[in-house]
Amino acid sequence: MSSKARRGFVIPIGGAEEREHHPRILERFAELCGGKRAKLAVIPTASQLKTTGPAYEHVFHDVCHVGEVHVLNYLERRDAERRDWLQILRDVDGVFVTGGNQIRLTRVLGGTEVTELLRERNRREGLHLAGTSAGAAFMSEHMIASGDEGPTPHEGMVQLASGLGVVAKVIVDQHFRQRDRMGRLISAIAAVPQALGIGLDEDTAAFIGPDDDLLVVGSGAVTVIDPSEMTFTSIDDAPPHAPLSVVNLRLHVLTDRGHFDLKRRTATPPAPKPLQG
Repeated sequence: MSSKARRGFVIPIGGAEEREHHPRILERFAELCGGKRAKLAVIPTASQLKTTGPAYEHVFHDVCHVGEVHVLNYLERRDAERRDWLQILRDVDGVFVTGGNQIRLTRVLGGTEVTELLRERNRREGLHLAGTSAGAAFMSEHMIASGDEGPTPHEGMVQLASGLGVVAKVIVDQHFRQRDRMGRLISAIAAVPQALGIGLDEDTAAFIGPDDDLLVVGSGAVTVIDPSEMTFTSIDDAPPHAPLSVVNLRLHVLTDRGHFDLKRRTATPPAPKPLQG
C-alpha cells in the first residue's frame, strides 16, 4: 500500500453478476486489488448458504486468477473478535461482501472492530471494498433494510437501518429494475434528502473512486436520484400507506462506461465506441 493516505474504491454491485463467462465486474475488482498478486477476503455473512463463500473463492481463484483468497464467515458477533481474522483483514488488498440479508450483516458485524477496521483501511490505506446485493446495500450509511416493490413511493414503503457507511451521503438499492424498486428508493431519499439514491440493476456495478467519480460497469444501468433541488415532500404528514408527493427530483440513467460525479452531481454519458474498420 502507498504510504500516503488514500481512499480505496467502493464497489456496490446490483446482484446476479456474471461469475463464470467473462465476469467483467469481478475481474475489474480483482485487477484493482492487484490481480495475481492480490490478497482478498470474502465475507459471506449475509448468506445462509454454506456454498456461498466457497463459490466466490472459486471464482476469484480459478476465473479471476487471484493469488490469495480467504473466506471469513462471521456467524455470530463473537466471531468479530477473532484476532486471526482481524489480522487477515489488516493484510488484504480487497474485501468482497456477498449477497443474502443485509440485516444479518448489521446484526453480526455492526459496531464491531471488523466494521471499524474496514472503514479505516478504506479511508486511509486504499483498501478496496466491494459488495453484491445485500453487500451493496451495506455500503451505505443509511442502509435500505427492506421495503415494498412498485414504481410509486408511499408512506411506510421502506425501512432504513445503519450500514457500513463507506460512501458518504449515498443510499444504495440493488436488483433495481428487476424487482421494480424505484418507489422504495424515492421513499428513502424523501426521508434522507441529503443523500443521493443509487439504484443498481443486476450484473451492474458502480465503481466509486477516491475522487468520488462513479463509473458504471456491467450489462444493465445505474439509476441516480438527486434530491438536491427537491422543493417538497409529503413524507411527514402522509396517511399510512398513502402515495407520497415528491417534487423536483433529478434523475439520471447511466449505462456501461457512463460516469457520475458525486461531488458536483453531474452525469456524463458513455463515450461513443470507435467504429470498427
